[in-house]
Amino acid sequence: MKVSFISLGCAKNLVNTEQMMALCRDAGITLQDEQSGADVVVINTCGFIDSAKEEAIDTILAVANLKEEGLVGKILVAGCLSQRYQQQLTEELPEVDGVMGTGSYSRIVEALRALADGETPRYFDSINEPVEELERVLTTPRYYAFLRIAEGCDNRCAFCVIPSLRGRYRSRRMEDVLAEAKKLADAGVKEIIVIAQDITRYGLDLYGERKLAALLRELCKLDFHWVRLHYLYPDEFTPELLDTIAEEPKILKYLDIPIQHCNDRVLKAMRRRGDKAELTALLKALREKIPGVVLRTSLITGLPYEDEAAFDELCAFLREVRIERAGVFPYSPEEGTAAAEMPERVDTAEAERRAELVVDVQSRIMDDFNENRMGDLVEVLCEGFDPQSMQYMGRSYAESPDIDGHIYFTSDADVDPGEFVMVCITGAMDGELVGEREE
Repeated sequence: MKVSFISLGCAKNLVNTEQMMALCRDAGITLQDEQSGADVVVINTCGFIDSAKEEAIDTILAVANLKEEGLVGKILVAGCLSQRYQQQLTEELPEVDGVMGTGSYSRIVEALRALADGETPRYFDSINEPVEELERVLTTPRYYAFLRIAEGCDNRCAFCVIPSLRGRYRSRRMEDVLAEAKKLADAGVKEIIVIAQDITRYGLDLYGERKLAALLRELCKLDFHWVRLHYLYPDEFTPELLDTIAEEPKILKYLDIPIQHCNDRVLKAMRRRGDKAELTALLKALREKIPGVVLRTSLITGLPYEDEAAFDELCAFLREVRIERAGVFPYSPEEGTAAAEMPERVDTAEAERRAELVVDVQSRIMDDFNENRMGDLVEVLCEGFDPQSMQYMGRSYAESPDIDGHIYFTSDADVDPGEFVMVCITGAMDGELVGEREE
């Protein structure tokens, strides 16, 4: 059997895809990159917001066209879209031959064999079981990898469906996380990216206390060059965690802290813990404790109770605290969430208009940030040669993979992907930085 995998959505989804690939490999199933010629194409989907659902459906339909042309055998859809629309998926997309939820990834081989036998697998196991410890086939470049330390979420934000798709928050045992991390380090991974829906809560369910700081100190003892953190919730910071990030040289001074908004009424309606004053105090403490820290956040415009005054407050807040990087999303009412039933909703067109305005605010902040980096000498992880610009490209601590773009640089000597070099920033090109390698 020849199987091709497509992974959509977040890095956590990618880890699940890599685990399924390892299970297939160990069962003697042939993995191939191309969809054409595959007996089964497995699509691991995201179903978080409308844009993610549209991408998943478009991908399914594209593979369905290959199936109709006889280039693909069968289609198996896994992940969040399957979990969310267990009945509707196969009814509305009859091209799909089988479905699996987010609690059934370990049954991938069973599902593939069922397809081969002409059956229609529909696997939806519990999404609240302890995290299974599975091997992975790394699909990222050899020099970086994601390390998932927990599954699910207990935050229950009013706008979010993730708890219903991924279950309650379940930390992995620290010894299991460190054993996987050591394998990654021994395999040559230089940048480890610590991920979960909320890494700041790590350990609370298993050990009765937050253990992220202790875990990070152990990770820093391994042969990684960089340790990057995604996502840290603003109300979960402890003094120990702040000290650890500040003191450990391997932990990159780049923190992804989703705040979503700053207006107290909107935050309360969203069921976000904390308020604007606490957010402001945290960001101030981070700037003071960690010189040069780069902050990334997620913002939603058009949420229930976001009137014009609340939106103006958000823009003013961003101009004041100057978060360097932000993902900005217009609010998408999701069925099954508390926010979808709330009054005083902003219509979609207005939410999109406000998102564009926030992007404009952030663009000016980013331009100032880039301007302030002129002349800086920064360590860059090379990711290869870009034939279009005829320059090498890479990332510094301030650029997370697949999110923040690249630094383009020239070098008199060859630079291999995965090699760290020092680059002097000399300018900008289409919003991204350019520089010259310093020997």
